[in-house]
Amino acid sequence: MEVVHTPVLIEETLALLGPRKNDEFMADGTIGEGGHSEAFLRGFPTIHVVGIDADRTILETAKERLAEFGSRIEFHAGWSHVFFAGAPNTFDTILIDSGISVFHYAKSGRGFSFSKDEPLDMRLDTGQGKSAADLVAGLSEKDLANLLFNNAEERYSRRIARAVVSARGHGRIESAGALADIIERAVPPAYRHARLHPATKTFQALRMAVNSELIYLPTLLENAMNALKASGRLGFISFESLTDRMVKLFFREQYKEGRVTMTTKSAVCASVEEIRQNPSSRSARLRIIEKKGEKENI
Repeated sequence: MEVVHTPVLIEETLALLGPRKNDEFMADGTIGEGGHSEAFLRGFPTIHVVGIDADRTILETAKERLAEFGSRIEFHAGWSHVFFAGAPNTFDTILIDSGISVFHYAKSGRGFSFSKDEPLDMRLDTGQGKSAADLVAGLSEKDLANLLFNNAEERYSRRIARAVVSARGHGRIESAGALADIIERAVPPAYRHARLHPATKTFQALRMAVNSELIYLPTLLENAMNALKASGRLGFISFESLTDRMVKLFFREQYKEGRVTMTTKSAVCASVEEIRQNPSSRSARLRIIEKKGEKENI
């Protein structure tokens, strides 16, 4: 078994979400390769974890990695917002890491990375929904531009959409490499040679659309809240600004309604040392709330 993803904010997550009593039940809502779950299972010998992931391939890696923990870990293949809807008042702790694993960029073969010429798929659950290639082929120029802007705030969304529509007149765009080349040619030279690859935001926007990330998010947050026991804690790690903004607003609303207390007053970010060792942690933001008990809501 080869693990390629380094989980972010491990020390902070363990410190802020570690169990406060024996035999707590935790949900890892996006278990990925199992990095956060392993840290909790190894660090807290009485904790029990259920790991959830829509990607069955990466779930198999987590199963192999965490096999030593036996009955203390169980697994569920599926979307977290659906799982939590059927588990009211179940968990002491829920952790959701919204970032895409390095596994998906490096090993999935599904076109998440613009640096690899792979089939343009991007689905976490390859058994359902439209692929990124389907979206690129089927959206109108206006709808594609809106998707790129709304999901990733891509400043050249119109230019890129125009170039994509023009290119697909010569045939369907089937690979990540082909799409990346189209984007590079569409944007101004200064943007083409900036720190970020010019296809970064387009690929982010397509991935989020393919997997309905922003559509599912409000339901995921509400269902996760309902799945917590009284005094249970919900931690959410975001990587995209739009996702973090939605989480922040949801947490604030829950606080205003008197349902929660704020464990973190502002987002917890990676340390300078963690960013040095794991540059992908630079954009990570951890926010945590604690659900009030019934007496506290009166």
